[in-house]
Amino acid sequence: MLVLGIDPGLTRCGIGVVEAQGLKMRFVDMQVLSTSPSQKQEERLLSLYEGLRKQISGFKPDIVSIEKVFAQKNTNTVLGTAQVAGLAMLVAAQYSLPTAMHTPTEVKLAVTGNGMAKKEQIQRMVARFLSLPTLPTPFDGADALAQAICHILHPEDSSVFSIMDTGKSEAQKKWIEASEKFKAARNKMRGRGM
Repeated sequence: MLVLGIDPGLTRCGIGVVEAQGLKMRFVDMQVLSTSPSQKQEERLLSLYEGLRKQISGFKPDIVSIEKVFAQKNTNTVLGTAQVAGLAMLVAAQYSLPTAMHTPTEVKLAVTGNGMAKKEQIQRMVARFLSLPTLPTPFDGADALAQAICHILHPEDSSVFSIMDTGKSEAQKKWIEASEKFKAARNKMRGRGM
């Protein structure tokens, strides 16, 4: 299975491609598409659209895994991130590819076992998972690789990629445990009408 991970951003959009056979992963490629804040918004979006289209059509992944946008204090940042995530979904749909979305916390948990992991921790674990001789840089590219790894380790839909109960890493076990706790807490809050 070939997974193309995307860390969406208007100024820097990370793209990471990882091939998986079972839980064995191999680095394929990492790119960072960039636009200048001095460009018009529509020009930046067009440039990113063309770059995403080139990467997706070139690698022909089995699935595109995109960072799920979450609310931030800086509305300009979240708006640009959401626009680029939408472009990624559009390009995937143009090639009839399924998409998956994982939040930054889900990615951190899956890759490091810590939902509050720092960028350097993510880089180290990505390098370890992919047997890279050096840490992947810049952060945007490392985050895109982490997005792909997260989907391989914990797909949203088990029919897309199946993980057997045997041989789970500590990070996977912690991810499953944290997911179950989160679901239980969410269900409890819903029961209280929150």
